[in-house]
Amino acid sequence: MIKGSIVALVTPMTTAGAIDWEALHRLVEFHLENGTDAIVAAGTTGEPTTMSFDEHFDVIRKVVDQVNGRIPVIAGTGANSTSEAVELTQFAKKVGADYCLSVTPYYNKPTQEGLFQHFKAVAEASDLPVILYNVPGRTAVDLHNETVIRLSQLPNIIGLKDATGDVERGKELMDRLQDSDFLLFSGDDLTAADFILQGGHGNISVTANVAPRQMSELCAAALAGDSSTAHQINTRLMPLHKALFVESNPIPVKWAVHAMGMAETGIRLPLTVLSPQYHANVREAMQHAGII
Repeated sequence: MIKGSIVALVTPMTTAGAIDWEALHRLVEFHLENGTDAIVAAGTTGEPTTMSFDEHFDVIRKVVDQVNGRIPVIAGTGANSTSEAVELTQFAKKVGADYCLSVTPYYNKPTQEGLFQHFKAVAEASDLPVILYNVPGRTAVDLHNETVIRLSQLPNIIGLKDATGDVERGKELMDRLQDSDFLLFSGDDLTAADFILQGGHGNISVTANVAPRQMSELCAAALAGDSSTAHQINTRLMPLHKALFVESNPIPVKWAVHAMGMAETGIRLPLTVLSPQYHANVREAMQHAGII
């Protein structure tokens, strides 16, 4: 069972916007050396919506090959086209990913029945375990708890990343699924400690890109029921959690990775490099967290 701190890995790029494969290799090793429990490759933080299919495939393949079974790799295979999500998931299974993370279809605004049928089709197209991903603030569609419970009864759907930041909603879902082995992950760094302390299994994290050791320790403490330690670490990281969303994700976190000397500032349009007015804010938060 996958638990703990799971990084929603950025895809490093050159200033010209090309994928920087050497930097990607460095970042994966950085996480393997600093306690990250699993890696999401080409998830939404990794900018797959502006990648070609071949690039998306290559990022997943290269991360799987490099990790080589040392920790689980979760492939980002979501799309707002069901057929594309199916194709991406089948590819991820083919190259050896351990799980896939499938975001709710964005812009289309499907009904709850449409969401059920979408994820059912993805789950039935491959035997790769599917983790659902609900982030209504980015997709304009909300996967309701009732639909999650319904989907949890399908044999190949094994978990949910809940990025709503609504801890009470997460607790309701945990209570209703407590007799199952369905996995529940936070997707909101600010509230992840409380989410895990009340029964969650881990956090799929943006902050872990630059603070992998701290996020690993936070999640481990929360999983052990050590509220004091978890909140102590979280308090130190709170300015960083907030600073990494001063502009749309992954703009700030890619700049932070650059500030650590791990990658260039590359990002793809329509996203742009972090505005200079926020540089000091992000840098100060990184200093407060003990990163630089």
